[in-house]
Amino acid sequence: MQRQYILPLFFLIQIVFLKIIAFFPEVVERFYSNGLYLFISKISRITLGKIPFSVGDVIYGILIVLLVRWLWKTRKSWKLEWKDNLLKMISCLSLFYFFFHFLWAMNYYREPLFEKMKIEKDYTDADLLDFTKKLIAKTNEIQLQLTKNDSLKVVFPYSQEQVFDMNLNGYKTLSNQYSFFTYTNPSIKKSLFSLPLTYMGFSGYLNPFTNEAQVNDLMPMYNFPVTACHEMAHQMGFASESECNFIGFLASVKNKDLYFQYSGYSFALRYCLNNWYVRDEKVFKQLKKTVHPGIFKNYKESEIFWKQYDTFIDKGFHYFYDNFLKLNQQKDGMEGYSKFVNLAVNHYKGKEF
Repeated sequence: MQRQYILPLFFLIQIVFLKIIAFFPEVVERFYSNGLYLFISKISRITLGKIPFSVGDVIYGILIVLLVRWLWKTRKSWKLEWKDNLLKMISCLSLFYFFFHFLWAMNYYREPLFEKMKIEKDYTDADLLDFTKKLIAKTNEIQLQLTKNDSLKVVFPYSQEQVFDMNLNGYKTLSNQYSFFTYTNPSIKKSLFSLPLTYMGFSGYLNPFTNEAQVNDLMPMYNFPVTACHEMAHQMGFASESECNFIGFLASVKNKDLYFQYSGYSFALRYCLNNWYVRDEKVFKQLKKTVHPGIFKNYKESEIFWKQYDTFIDKGFHYFYDNFLKLNQQKDGMEGYSKFVNLAVNHYKGKEF
């Protein structure tokens, strides 16, 4: 076999392998997520965690420049050398695909969190209503404690660097209850691409090749802790967006600091209110009346922020990412972000915050 066909063939083998391994989540859970991945992620975070800037973003920047350079150099050769150029592209994609899954993305095929935590998948309207009312009471309580006025929005007093350090406290408390949420060797950074991320409509992302948690440093600060906790959950090997929303929520509300708790509770409350808006607008309006005006001012702050960057770019990237998620064992795509309500409602069923 000619060498130019080896990597393209390997790409095909990888696709077939992943189709098969999807039927064996317990194998992935045991040997990858709780085995090989723990070693890989530990080495990555120890090596890069102390570097003050995002190494992954720098690598991405270099790769983008090299890609543009290659496309420019080969622009005139496609008519005669299209086959060789195409094979080179597939070969590069094959290597990218391999390291993407080897270093992190095999976690898409692990056991779902509701099985790990023994949480039911479905809930009734009565369950959601009870949970939403609890959230409203708790979020109202914390908002009033922080502002002394139910009509004032919460203004976050900490720097982003302080948030990264203080988030560890929430995870420490959470891991006392669930050992598989133990977070060690921090590697959480502000993204060098925060402005492009904002135009794309994203609050953060995990670099799967360097295991650095990237957070958009332009977003409103009251959202910052729960967003960082979400990306930290990805670092621990949880690939599902709904699961990371749930874990990020838990890590925020388990924090002893009220500002961090507010970030988590207000985050979950917004998802629940949106859920009711779709399910039953009458119930939504009744619930809305019981929420402090100051909380809605924080929501408005976030809405205004994202709206100023709302262009065709974010719609395009959301469409791309929606399909990317669907190709990687997340059949709900972008809607999966809101599915964490299922986990939260059933986790707190019959419990108090």
